[in-house]
Amino acid sequence: MVEQAFSTLIGQNQAVTLLQGAIATNRIAPAYLFAGPSGIGRSIAARAFIELLFCQGIPLERQPLVKRRLEQGNHPDVLWIEPTYLHNGNLLSAQEATEKALKRRAPPQIRLEQIRQIAQFLSRSALEAPRKVVVLEQAETMAEAAANGLLKTLEEPGVATLILIAPSTESLLPTLVSRCQRIPFYRLSFSDMEVVLKQTGNEELLQESSILAMAQGSPGLAIASFQKLQAIPDSLLTQLTQTPQTPRKALELAKEIDKTLDTEAQLWITDYLQHCYWQSQHQPVIIQQLEQARKYLLSYAQPRLVWEVTLLKLRF
Repeated sequence: MVEQAFSTLIGQNQAVTLLQGAIATNRIAPAYLFAGPSGIGRSIAARAFIELLFCQGIPLERQPLVKRRLEQGNHPDVLWIEPTYLHNGNLLSAQEATEKALKRRAPPQIRLEQIRQIAQFLSRSALEAPRKVVVLEQAETMAEAAANGLLKTLEEPGVATLILIAPSTESLLPTLVSRCQRIPFYRLSFSDMEVVLKQTGNEELLQESSILAMAQGSPGLAIASFQKLQAIPDSLLTQLTQTPQTPRKALELAKEIDKTLDTEAQLWITDYLQHCYWQSQHQPVIIQQLEQARKYLLSYAQPRLVWEVTLLKLRF
């Protein structure tokens, strides 16, 4: 059962050892911080840990049902929290916002309403498992009020375990970090990246040098970046990877970017272009100009104007 639970987690031996050891010795902490870059297996580890925890001591014939419920996200003793957008008084996940084609300016957050949902969830006893488990994806996105509310829950979690997933200890309030046992996660080596990409049917990514450079040892980030790359029209991508030859071309391209790509895609393309131009031209000034464009976009400057200024500069 141990090997099956963590079989899809590649390159995180220390994390696996710590989590397996906690269950083997029955010393489950009330709170964990899974700290490390995104896309390297933190969520996979959380699901595997819960599966192993919930399957301990139950008959083998019941274990597939537990695993299936966890995979489907409908286990009664697990609450999975992710950042949300607030739209017309309703909280929407990133996927729901995409499905509704909502225009999103500010990034999603874990909100106070969701922390209250956690408190209500933990106020009831576990129905099937030995304890309740709450997972907070992208815990670093918690607003201040939400973080303070979670602190109260961490002080008295009851028979429950909370798993906070975040990029680092510095990304959370020190008071939250001090109440969690840290489980470290690390960027993958190229050989481990290769294993994961082949395992997930994404081996074509191994030919995308710019995507791999952006990913920096994160297969999840590489896959997400490749999906974003494929969503950009080929004609637009071709123009973007070549500096405009005339001022008119620069202005026309800026207009096309603004019309075709939303803010999130524009932010991503600035990062992608930095890697492309660096690999092809090795000119620091181009990288600096694209980084400045990214900063302006993050400050909610008018996107078309940002691209007009940036592309005109890239021409010279």
